[in-house]
Amino acid sequence: MSYRDIITIEPDKRGGRPCIRRMRITVYDVLGWLAAGMSVTEIVDDFPELTETDIRACLEFAADRDHRLVASVSAA
Repeated sequence: MSYRDIITIEPDKRGGRPCIRRMRITVYDVLGWLAAGMSVTEIVDDFPELTETDIRACLEFAADRDHRLVASVSAA
């Protein structure tokens, strides 16, 4: 499954930030929790509406966005 099937962007929700499956939980929320040291299991326990697949989709989204940013800067 592609992160594109999970990550949604709606201009009127959370300021247009990328969210998980139309929920109000953003990719950046999940990345922040991971960066703060929370494990995938802890996140899913705290937010049972999330799945491990959702969390992997956030990481894939971030990696893809970073890759496209580097590619566009290199091309300039």
